[in-house]
Amino acid sequence: MSHSHFQIDHTLTSFEDIQLLMHENSQISVSENAQQSITKCRNYLDEKLKNTDQLYYGINTGFGFLQNVKIDNEQLEQLQINLVRSHACGMGEKVPADIVKLMLALKIKSLSFGHSGVQLATVNRLCELYNHNVLPIIYTQGSLGASGDLAPLSHMSLPLIGEGKVSVGGQEKATAEIMTGYNWAPISLKSKEGLALINGTQFMSAYGLHCLVRAKKLLQWANRIAALSFDAFDCITSPLHEAVHAIRPHKGQVDTASIIRGLLAGSEIANGIKPQVQDPYSFRCIPQVHGASADTMDYVISVFIKEINSVTDNPNIFPDQDLILSAGNFHGQPLALSLDFLSIALSELGSISERRTYQLISGQRGLPAFLVKNSGLNSGFMIPQYTAAGIVSENKQLCTPASVDSIPSSNNQEDHVSMGANAATKCKRVVDNLEKILAIELLTAAQAIEFRKPLKTSVALQEILDAFRQQVSFNDADRILHEDMMAAVEFLRTHL
Repeated sequence: MSHSHFQIDHTLTSFEDIQLLMHENSQISVSENAQQSITKCRNYLDEKLKNTDQLYYGINTGFGFLQNVKIDNEQLEQLQINLVRSHACGMGEKVPADIVKLMLALKIKSLSFGHSGVQLATVNRLCELYNHNVLPIIYTQGSLGASGDLAPLSHMSLPLIGEGKVSVGGQEKATAEIMTGYNWAPISLKSKEGLALINGTQFMSAYGLHCLVRAKKLLQWANRIAALSFDAFDCITSPLHEAVHAIRPHKGQVDTASIIRGLLAGSEIANGIKPQVQDPYSFRCIPQVHGASADTMDYVISVFIKEINSVTDNPNIFPDQDLILSAGNFHGQPLALSLDFLSIALSELGSISERRTYQLISGQRGLPAFLVKNSGLNSGFMIPQYTAAGIVSENKQLCTPASVDSIPSSNNQEDHVSMGANAATKCKRVVDNLEKILAIELLTAAQAIEFRKPLKTSVALQEILDAFRQQVSFNDADRILHEDMMAAVEFLRTHL
């Protein structure tokens, strides 16, 4: 795949591809092979319905509990339109634009395999929505994460039939108002198409991948900031020694120890003689804790990459085998469990970060209480730690797993649901919170290490400090630290 144009086909879409999709203003299209698969499946379904009276769920029947209600052939198009309209029942906050774009791309990917029975025109319109940044207005609440993300995907699909609302250039408009400007006519949905569009895990998947891309970057920052705090607290380097990690060789642990050693290489502070025998766990166990979170991220990425390279609507159509099979690939259980696991791993990065912040302001190791001159007159960095502690506590509450919950729906036809959508939206809140917690640690560590002068930290860490000091100056006396904290958040977002 090029950086400016992504061709969606049957080949593996990797995590690196997703990172590019999220950060490049790319255009997407469906490959010729994928177009052939889509068309072949659609033609097969059309012929099948002409020559049989057999009932196929959602194709010529009602939905959910109404599965046994036969729909006449002349009403099949109306059935699909009614499905999209009736299921667009989202509420809550609007889904961020970058996640909406990812939902569109992931839905196109799933349909490209040719097991969903959609028209090529439908897939091409989804590409046009993506390429023109005409983004459906979608809401965060409404999916149980079981029959796919029904409500969110219905809102995503409304513009295909000329209905619903879209965001164009940041302005919200009725789809009907913008159709002429793009020379678009509403898509006439054929049998199965509405169901193919709204069944699927693209809401959960898009949220999860958004969280993972950000989490990988925040993990890099967590290691850098932890190394800075390590030097600022004048810690012993023996817990980072290769021999320690060779006898407990979890990949994340080994990698993290190596990263921290590299960041501290050449530090006069780190190489100095220490009076203490051991350091607190929040410093001594950085490789073990950060490493476990790193391993968790790698596992969750593997689940999500498998998911987005799959077909997740229902029924599944197999033209070569003359099969139409109603099953459950839309069920979000793999994602729900993984999202809960990811939330826990990210929450732990925040939890240990806040503990390092607490230690740095405690008045130990030759550092002034609350890292400020004239403490008492000045409160210094007392309250940023309060803020971090409150956010850490919020993350703990958010880590109550969504995946252990289930509420039966559709008159008990859908009697076990994954709640993966809730797992997804709260995981994003955990990511947002982690960013703030790390920003507070960076602010605190940058202040603390100034008191180690004239000893110098490593070249690598000094480069980070120099860049940070261009946005946030050393704190000589009390000032409004909210502004410094928000500047630190922006620094994490714009530097790496």
